[in-house]
Parts: sequence; structure tokens; C-alpha cells
Amino acid sequence: MKPLEVGILGGTGMVGQHFIRFLQGHPWFKLTWLGASDRSAGKKLKDATAWHLDGEMPGSAAAMIVSDSKPRNAPRLVFSAMDASVATEIEREFAQAGHVVVSNSRNHRMEPDVPLLIPEINPGHLSLLHAQQKNRGRQGMIVTNPNCSTIVLSLALAPLAQFGIERVIAATLQAVSGAGYPGVPSIDILANVIPYVGGEEEKMEQETQKILGGVSNGQALPLNARVSAHCHRVAVADGHTVATSVEFSSKPAVQELQHAIESFRGVPQDRSLPSAPARPVIYMPQQDRPQPRRDACRENGMSVFVGRLRDCSVLHAKFVACGHNTIRGAAGAAVLNAELMVSEGFLD
Repeated sequence: MKPLEVGILGGTGMVGQHFIRFLQGHPWFKLTWLGASDRSAGKKLKDATAWHLDGEMPGSAAAMIVSDSKPRNAPRLVFSAMDASVATEIEREFAQAGHVVVSNSRNHRMEPDVPLLIPEINPGHLSLLHAQQKNRGRQGMIVTNPNCSTIVLSLALAPLAQFGIERVIAATLQAVSGAGYPGVPSIDILANVIPYVGGEEEKMEQETQKILGGVSNGQALPLNARVSAHCHRVAVADGHTVATSVEFSSKPAVQELQHAIESFRGVPQDRSLPSAPARPVIYMPQQDRPQPRRDACRENGMSVFVGRLRDCSVLHAKFVACGHNTIRGAAGAAVLNAELMVSEGFLD
């Protein structure tokens, strides 16, 4: 198929740069437009911002002229890496103008007619888009991907949902890259753990329930389970780790849980979507894995790794999960969402 032209809102920021890098050489999407603040508009990307990721700024993007964040000349499909402080009205303006906005921002995630999407788990939530367009009188639409730590937890839990999830307790160890750039001051994070990541615990608790829940009458219905999260920032560059205990309505054996994880696949794998990993959740039998430095970047950063699966003396089972927070937890997640939408005909 002819590549679809795409744009990035917030293209000069840290998450925007991850989008730029992830889209390089994409077989379905061609980056042709960047939007940012007025102070960057009219400049070439290389003059508007410093490149914060490994390696050089891609040449094809470096020479692009940054536009203001208005829908005038933007392509129909735009990825949003906007800061939450400004994303609400900008994303709504683009959707009202007929654009398909695939957002990494938190602003619209919990709205009942906005899909909070992980394609392997809840592709059926795209049906909310019909209600969204009808409710809001718009030709465009907004689709969101979850918070980075929520994606790791939800992908680890999804294979186990068949056993009836009732209670979840999760403690995160989150990489400094999740704080953006410049992120957490080095004097605060080196040789230290910060037991607070603003708003993160609430997002994990609420978003997990929406993702693993159902849809009825054009609204998302939360999973009937209780989720408790404890979030910590640690001195790790990339990769969020989540230690989790789960209680089920049945009490499956550890071997049943492991088999469910190892056999888990979804629509992206069935359709061979370009960014989909062959195995979205990978079980690791080693006693000391997963580890963010060794595992988060594997599978192009798009798989979640689960290990240390064992009985829990308080709930039923416990495990450790790890995933790449800026790839599967941000840019890669949104691109995979857009690929699913293409495969479902939403961008015809």
C-alpha cells in the first residue's frame, strides 16, 4: 500500500523524538509534518531543538520545517506527544477538524467514549469511536494509549484474565527516562529511590481497569477488580519494572499461569502488523530476570517480559514484569494503535 502521510504534535520534545525515531523506515507511515509551540514554528527541526536520544537526529527529520500546532496543513493522521498542560484543547481542535489523533498524552484517556487501547488486549474498544463521533459531532477522532507503567502491568495481566482477576497489588521501579527531559535531577536520583511519581498511582489503578474491562452502549466499563499501585523512580535509564501480586476468582496453579503467558497472542500478531512483536509477553524462567538493562530493549522494545512467577502467601500468585517505557510505553504503543486502526479500516 502507498504509505500514509503522518504528523507529530509536540515533535520537538522528548516523546516526539521517540516518535521520529520509531517512524524511521516504517512501511505504512511517512512522517511529513511536525507541530510544536509558536517559538519553534518556522524553524527547521535541527534549529528548534537539541536531539536527546542516542545517535544523530535523523537527516530526513532534521531539515523539516516545524509548524505551529494548528490543523491547517497537517496530514489526516497525527500522533500526539503534547505535554498534558496543553494537549486537551489542541487534540480536540484537531479531531474536530477531521483528523485522527493517536495520543500519548493522558488528557482524554479516561473519557468514556475514548478508546484506551492496547491492541493485543482490547481491540474491540475501537467501537467506541462511532459513539465518540456521534456524541461530539466530529468527523475526526481521538484514540489514546495508556501510561507507560500501565502498559507493562496490563500486558502482564491480560493472559491471566481468564482466571478471573479480583485484586492486584503492584509496585513499580520506574526509569528516569519516564520523567522526560531533563527529568529528575541527578543529585536526587543517584544512589537513591524516590517513592513518588506524580499522578502515576492513580493512572495505573484507573487505566488498568478500563483496559481490561468491556464496552456497552458506546461506553467503556471498568473491570470489576481492585487495583492498588505503589510507584517509585529509580536510577535506571530505560525500562519500567513492576512487581505484582494477583488474586483470582479461581486459584490456578503456577503452571497454568505460565502456560497462559507463554501462549498469549493478539490481533496484531494474527495480522502481522509492522510494529507488533511476535510474542507480546515473554516468560523468562531464570531466577533473576527480567532486568531492564538486559531485557527492555529486546524485540525492538515492544514486548513485556515476565518472570519470577510463583505462589503468593497473601494473594494467589506474584511475578515481576518489565517493559520499555518510551517504546512500548509511549511512541511504539501509539504507532501500533494506528496500525490496528488502518487494519480495521478507520483510515480508509
